Amino acid sequence: MIHEPTNAIKGDTGLAGVQWLLNGAAPREALRDALAGLLPNPGLLGPCRLHRAKYKPNRHLTAYYEVSVRDPAGGGESLRQVEVVWKPEGAPSAQDWAELMAMEEEAQQLGEVAPFLHLVADEPDWGFRLRVSPLDPKFPQLARLSDPVHVQTFLSKAYGANGGPPAERYTVNVVRYRPGQRHMLRYDPGGIMGEGSLFAKIYNSDKGERISAVVSTVADWLRARGAEIDTARPFAYLPEESTILYPWVSGTALSQLLQKPDATAMAQLARAGKALRQLHQIPPELVELKPHSLAKELKGIASAAEHIHTLLPITGAQIKNILARAEALHERLPQEPPGFAYGDFKSDHIWVTEGPLTLIDFDTCYLFDPAIDLGKYLADLRWWYDSYAQPGVEIAQEHFLDAYDPAPERMPRARLYEVLVLVKTVARRVRLFEDNWAERTTELIEQADELLSKLERSAGV
Repeated sequence: MIHEPTNAIKGDTGLAGVQWLLNGAAPREALRDALAGLLPNPGLLGPCRLHRAKYKPNRHLTAYYEVSVRDPAGGGESLRQVEVVWKPEGAPSAQDWAELMAMEEEAQQLGEVAPFLHLVADEPDWGFRLRVSPLDPKFPQLARLSDPVHVQTFLSKAYGANGGPPAERYTVNVVRYRPGQRHMLRYDPGGIMGEGSLFAKIYNSDKGERISAVVSTVADWLRARGAEIDTARPFAYLPEESTILYPWVSGTALSQLLQKPDATAMAQLARAGKALRQLHQIPPELVELKPHSLAKELKGIASAAEHIHTLLPITGAQIKNILARAEALHERLPQEPPGFAYGDFKSDHIWVTEGPLTLIDFDTCYLFDPAIDLGKYLADLRWWYDSYAQPGVEIAQEHFLDAYDPAPERMPRARLYEVLVLVKTVARRVRLFEDNWAERTTELIEQADELLSKLERSAGV
């Protein structure tokens, strides 16, 4: 082996070592062998597509795969989500083996393991553990929520409360599998994705109940005022499952329109600006909002960028410098009282429909400076324009800002949050397993540094 797994996880072999574990032929073969060993026939294993990776130096490297598996009986193929976690030698496991086995047994009884024989495997020689959906003891309801029979039962109750019968059968598809963190499933009527499909967002606390109430209340408030924007109102909340069911949204994500930033896209950006203005008019006392702070935001960014310090030390030092300068500059800027802040206003959460824009995912909303939503969207536009290699991001930002029409005292803080959110976006969304990770990360952090320098000059720093 060119690299040792433990050395790669510790960061001793730098970016090359981490990317070797994710992309190298030998690690990929070891992963496929471990997956094949969970099947009755290795020939049932199809392609394994890596779609996400998260690295915490000296603690873990976690990767998420979409795996194609052939049904030994019917011959059809299905997709399963798999998590693989590498840890340094001797590091404790996050999950007790007995817990995993107990949940696997429940999944076996529900018929949610096949065609796999087991849903978990350890590979000590390579230092990784893999888990196959729907295995996650932190979310004990996940297995039964993945069972079509159980799904039919609770959907019959939900439709009974909302009027109208459910479909005769639903297929269950995994949208997001993040053991220990969050999960989302999609239920398709008659096996067809589209109108009538439902999304199940699963929680392991009472947060789901709070979010369901927030979204419903906000939807009522916006609709009563004929706002430019609406919300994907929950179809139902399942208290016994700590799960929100959301309806299918027919439309196009605004992020897709930015691939071709023509007049239509610019018009939708203007609508998004007006919509955000209306969101910021929501009385903060209307719903239960948890307070947020700049200190929390800075801490989250530093945590998200931890791997950059190890893999790109110069860029990591630059991020540390940006955060310190941003905190100092924030103290010099005019402030406003906290209000309703959505917290995650970005183009893939804004859907263009036949009626008002539809906003999805209210999990982040909090009591904070509304300027963060402006900054978030300005940074998001930079992200998408860079991703699509499109020029003219400043023009797009102007269309959005002109429609929002921010007060002069809000704009400097919005621009400051643009810098901070751009750093966080780079840390979280530039994919570590891609060849240009280092180049793109360096370029975008440099861009954030230049934006901050411009702000400092305008503030007389």
